[in-house]
Amino acid sequence: MLVDFLCRRLENPTADSIVILIGALLCIILPYLIGSMNPAIIFSKLIYHDDIRTHGSGNAGTTNMLRTFGVKAAILTLVCDFLKAIVAVFLGHLILGFFGMGGSIAGFFVVFGHMFPIFYNFKGGKGVACAGMVALAINPWIFLFLVFIFLTVAIGTRLVSLASVMCALFYPMLFKWFAPHVNLSVVMAFLIMVFVIFMHRENIKRIWNHKEAKLDLSKFSRKKKKQGEESTDGKEDQK
Repeated sequence: MLVDFLCRRLENPTADSIVILIGALLCIILPYLIGSMNPAIIFSKLIYHDDIRTHGSGNAGTTNMLRTFGVKAAILTLVCDFLKAIVAVFLGHLILGFFGMGGSIAGFFVVFGHMFPIFYNFKGGKGVACAGMVALAINPWIFLFLVFIFLTVAIGTRLVSLASVMCALFYPMLFKWFAPHVNLSVVMAFLIMVFVIFMHRENIKRIWNHKEAKLDLSKFSRKKKKQGEESTDGKEDQK
């Protein structure tokens, strides 16, 4: 890794400490800036000439993009959230990779940047997609378990927010099970859990009061049905 390489070249304890400190700062600043680039806000403005934060829950994330602009917008947002998390964790490994420190620090700060983006008045998304991809970059087994938990809860209750909160609760435990040799990863995972739950505080209140909106996929089935009927009518007209 870059810091290890520089430390071996310098062979000076004081210089090594400075290099490590600079490396740690880069693992904080760069991922935070990457996380601050919110695809939901960018795409809603560029493609739809609107601001996703003025619709639905006001959250600049995948679920609100799905409910407001549709499936394609949600998929595009999700993919870009995944990519920025991967890039941030990769940079962390590249800069300060020893003992997994770089990836762990970068993983937390890319999620933090997504939640509180400096480019958008610190009003961003809830960090669920970013946190999931951070887990994938550090340990794929953690990601697979998170996907299983998310799908089980989301399909069973149709509450995306509840599925997200449940994943957050299991997040540090999964890191403890699958990455026990990297204590910093567990600490960063715990911090991610705290912030994800904090960002879902209003959702939790609505779930408790049975007022949380459920994911409604019936409109997609109706659209398909309507398209099928139009296709059938066209064939009948041709006959």
